[in-house]
Amino acid sequence: MAGNVPPRIVEPITTAQHFTPPSARELRAQAVHRLQVGVFGLSAMLLIVGLANIIMDRARLTDVREPVEEVIAADAQPKKTGSEPLADIGVVPSADPTPEIGATPVQPTASFAP
Repeated sequence: MAGNVPPRIVEPITTAQHFTPPSARELRAQAVHRLQVGVFGLSAMLLIVGLANIIMDRARLTDVREPVEEVIAADAQPKKTGSEPLADIGVVPSADPTPEIGATPVQPTASFAP
């Protein structure tokens, strides 16, 4: 019995080894890490798409006006043929002869006594 040498499971290393194969524990850790990154990426994309959808819905709601509001707005504003931004802010006199709202016409005072 002393002459029976048990067989070796792993052969002894005789030369330098450049690559160490990963153990089962390392392979499992890599798989779990990949799964975590994938789930996080999918969750982030779902959140971004949902947020973009909410923003687009809100923008669409603010752009839509009711037809009644458009008719009222069209009737309330007088139509001008040209725009005079300097006259609107009061830098130059307006070429339009219509008086402004709230302006009182000046009455000539004739105080000629014969």
